[in-house]
Amino acid sequence: MIAYISLFLISFLAATIFPASSELTLIGLLKANTYNYYLLLGSASLGNILGSVFNWLLGFYFSKYINKKWFPFKNNQIKTASKWFNKFGIWSLFFSWVPIIGDPLTFLAGVLQIRFVIFLTLVALGKISRYIFIYFLFN
Repeated sequence: MIAYISLFLISFLAATIFPASSELTLIGLLKANTYNYYLLLGSASLGNILGSVFNWLLGFYFSKYINKKWFPFKNNQIKTASKWFNKFGIWSLFFSWVPIIGDPLTFLAGVLQIRFVIFLTLVALGKISRYIFIYFLFN
């Protein structure tokens, strides 16, 4: 049980700005060959999806402070990211699992107030697909 909870927490943190590698943790647990694969995939997916939801919520509720000095992104950065996001559309959320760009992308989706159901659907599809790919690649 501890392994599943640990994987969930690591996967959650990996979807936020904290550096963590849920993929390596998942691969290690898969290679141990002592855990239920479905529970491992579920724990990693759920943790990572909820981490992205956390980012979306931060962006959504803190967007009103965009012009404050302490806000983590400057207005011109938001405008540039918004242009990029609008160019590729909401479908880019499917790639929220990609390292480096995925976390800011989910935050930006909140700032831009992308409908939550659309956000959740695309992010979940991308993240679950990634973990299933890892499962088949390393198992």
